[in-house]
Amino acid sequence: MTDTYDMLPMLGRGKHRNPKKGACFMELASYLAGERWSDHPRCTHPLLAMLARAVNDLTVDPERPKLAPLIPSVIGLTSDDPHWDVRISLRAAVAALPIAPADRQQTLAVAIIGAEKMLDVLDDRPAGTLSAESADALASCPRTARWAQRFCEGARLRPSRFVRDAAPSIISAAVQGIAEACVPDPDERLRALLAATIDDCRAWDDAEPAPALDPESWAPVVRPSAVGTR
Repeated sequence: MTDTYDMLPMLGRGKHRNPKKGACFMELASYLAGERWSDHPRCTHPLLAMLARAVNDLTVDPERPKLAPLIPSVIGLTSDDPHWDVRISLRAAVAALPIAPADRQQTLAVAIIGAEKMLDVLDDRPAGTLSAESADALASCPRTARWAQRFCEGARLRPSRFVRDAAPSIISAAVQGIAEACVPDPDERLRALLAATIDDCRAWDDAEPAPALDPESWAPVVRPSAVGTR
């Protein structure tokens, strides 16, 4: 019996000049949203779109079509609220730190502490507040966490700088860390991170449920996948 995966598009890495050359996750989102063909469409929050591009590019070829059902879900999810950037980057760092290679853990631990410090500012919280998820992630590498706490002492960062500079760097380090992790299921973890982040954004935006998957809507620009017959 065939299932939905028989109709999933063959997503590719990187940018594509036009649909005849292929499509990545966000390029297909731009098409479904009725925008100009682009991997940076206006319909999706820039950091969420960056996460989707990174997950798309670092997922292995046989697993990449499984990302396609998430594509309609990112359309219309955007905001200029800096909370989105902080929380998107924080979720990514928390997911990556416990499994990332050692050479990436310092960056990710600093990212978690820095994002939590930014939430202290944005939400007028007591300094040093940590969510349970952040505390658990830092506890997975206590020595690195202690170093990161010392490194971040006295650090100050404006929300605008965090959005512009820190958040994109955190996403890059986190996705690379998961992709390089010595675990049996890095592609599944990348997909789960993207799905959970989309769910977060829908909750913050109080958005309607994600649109239903309609493979016919992308048929004109991608060829069907052969993955998933069962």
